[in-house]
Amino acid sequence: MTTTSKTLRTNVGSKHPELYRALTAVAVQTDKTALAEGLSPLLIELVKIRASQINGCAFCLRLHTKDSLAKGESPERLSVLPAWRESMYFDEQERSALALAEYITTIQDSHINTGVYESAVAHLTPGQVSAVTWLTMAINTYNRIAISGAYTVAP
Repeated sequence: MTTTSKTLRTNVGSKHPELYRALTAVAVQTDKTALAEGLSPLLIELVKIRASQINGCAFCLRLHTKDSLAKGESPERLSVLPAWRESMYFDEQERSALALAEYITTIQDSHINTGVYESAVAHLTPGQVSAVTWLTMAINTYNRIAISGAYTVAP
């Protein structure tokens, strides 16, 4: 029988708390900006959840799914979120925001996905495009912190 040792990961938030606090301040401001631009609290959480699904961040998925439900999101919409294109649960603004969040999260594929950005922003104002972009960048950063730090996710 072999045992596998788990390498301890550096918690970058603890190692450099001033940077983590700065990221948190940016994230708080992104939420405020998104609300001011007319995005609903539910859509803000959907963007965070969708990016976290793509990145496979269990820590952020648990956190934002709980937040979303507390804000009144339906379990049905959350259950079809990974397949939002095939459902009729999301309105045009939500669909545009989700497409933009996916585009930004998978930016490495932007050179082969020409036209995705243009179609993604079809039902968003320039201010909403900026807000969704900032929301997505912030959650992607949190995803990378949690995944690279092997944050514990247990029942």
